[in-house]
Amino acid sequence: MELTAIKLFLNMGGQELILIGLALLLFFGGKKLPELMKGLGKGIREFKDAQKDVQDQITKGLDDTK
Repeated sequence: MELTAIKLFLNMGGQELILIGLALLLFFGGKKLPELMKGLGKGIREFKDAQKDVQDQITKGLDDTK
């Protein structure tokens, strides 16, 4: 499910992203929004790091079998 949500988010256009940004600004206010974006960026970075680790382990496992 998480991958589907990420794919959906990446396929959005500029207008949709602006609308979502405005909705977030209304819900959380200007002071809380940078903190939320920082957390989102950290989560994405951790996801990418974990993905890279898994790819490295798979590659290493394949190299070990040769």
